[in-house]
Amino acid sequence: MTTVIKQDDLIQSVADALQYISYYHPKDFIDAVHEAYQREESKAAKDAMAQILINSRMCAMGKRPICQDTGIVTVFLTIGMDVKFDGDMSVEDMANEGVRRAYTHPDNVLRASVLADPDGKRANTKDNTPAVIHMKLVPGNTVDVHVAAKGGGSEAKTKFAMLNPSDSIVDWVLEQVPKMGAGWCPPGMLGIGIGGTAEKAMMVAKESLLDPIDIHELQERGASNRAEELRLELFEKVNKLGIGAQGLGGLTTVLDVKVADYPTHAANKPVAIIPNCAATRHTHFTLDGSGPASLEVPSLEDWPEISWEVGDNVRRVNLNDVTPEDVKEWQPGETILLSGKMLTGRDAAHKRMVDMIAKGEELPVDLKGRFIYYVGPVDPVREEVVGPAGPTTATRMDKFTRTVLEETGLLGMIGKAERGPIAIDAIKDNEAVYLMAVGGAAYLVSQAIKEAKVVGFEDLGMEAIYEFDLVDMPVTVAVDSKGESVHQTGPQEWFQRINATEV
Repeated sequence: MTTVIKQDDLIQSVADALQYISYYHPKDFIDAVHEAYQREESKAAKDAMAQILINSRMCAMGKRPICQDTGIVTVFLTIGMDVKFDGDMSVEDMANEGVRRAYTHPDNVLRASVLADPDGKRANTKDNTPAVIHMKLVPGNTVDVHVAAKGGGSEAKTKFAMLNPSDSIVDWVLEQVPKMGAGWCPPGMLGIGIGGTAEKAMMVAKESLLDPIDIHELQERGASNRAEELRLELFEKVNKLGIGAQGLGGLTTVLDVKVADYPTHAANKPVAIIPNCAATRHTHFTLDGSGPASLEVPSLEDWPEISWEVGDNVRRVNLNDVTPEDVKEWQPGETILLSGKMLTGRDAAHKRMVDMIAKGEELPVDLKGRFIYYVGPVDPVREEVVGPAGPTTATRMDKFTRTVLEETGLLGMIGKAERGPIAIDAIKDNEAVYLMAVGGAAYLVSQAIKEAKVVGFEDLGMEAIYEFDLVDMPVTVAVDSKGESVHQTGPQEWFQRINATEV
């Protein structure tokens, strides 16, 4: 029997789903983070997970994005062969219209991050279209839809290899995960795709991340096939690496590991790793011709009530009068609450500043003695000063760091995850400092911002240079003025602790 699905039902369902996942974490994810939080022994990692849980509950209450990077959209459509669409648009166009409506919704504007001409002008499409759309025709008379929004920081850590048939997948994964650093915002999930061809391995890895977190159930019942054996082995061994939440060192790096496979050529063993970050966003619905999808609104009781405690060892800093001598006292791993005026600037702003410095041109703002935050915030709505404003991956600014520090007198930087060797050397040589804000706590961070104004490069939109006026923005000293990095010392310490315990 033919099912007629109206064009607008698919469009509106995709739009509603994207709004829904922008502020509601899946319950299985919240439960998994809470369980990891309760058993965590690393203070820094436990603090990071507390911020993630508090941020998630705030977003569910305020219906505002979990992360400022509201992602690039992937839509998986499984279409029954007895379905007829009532409309004049292609299925891809319907899905993209849903994305457009979601990302321009006036009550919860989502950040448009998709750029056309990716190796040329890199022009923002303004509405986050086009999505990446996968369609499959199957027997049946319904349309099954999975919608996901994937942040650029975690997507950037995707790995692929064409292994030899005799090579160990476990060994390869354990070699790759430390190379991924903390830019994918652990704790999260790893999707492992094995087999097929290169693109098929990537596809099944991405699809595996749509499944719920159920590793503890698997541990209880035991593996029934090779994919499940790999899940159990990798879950245990990745967590023994001690990388921890936000790469700070701790007991939990992954909440689950998914493994999906597909038959492959006798000469090949394609393997892909795709991580899902602490802003895990996906949902599923089915259209049967009765109207648009209805997504169940979760209860706030699904979220634990976590109180983030500052503690006695927190240092409060006023950025309006901080000095180079003050910065030399800050210790790796120390929690700092920032108040006062802070600048922002990420990829495009840094490139433009370095180009201007090379030409001898004057920058729009004086950076001497200032702190700059690597962020591209969401546009504000209603009474907000600024929308969710979590950090972006700091390593993308590494190649600009020495020039900016030496030519402007910048004193400090704030971003997400670790810094690479060239940035750490520049920080040490200039006795500057790098502070880490928690990825996945964007709405929580935005509550510390009391005023915001554009002070440079307005044409860059969300990548413009802003000046934020802060009250108690929480950060961690990640690289001190002597060049010691907590992203190196923390995981080393916890690797030794975890593995010494089991000897």
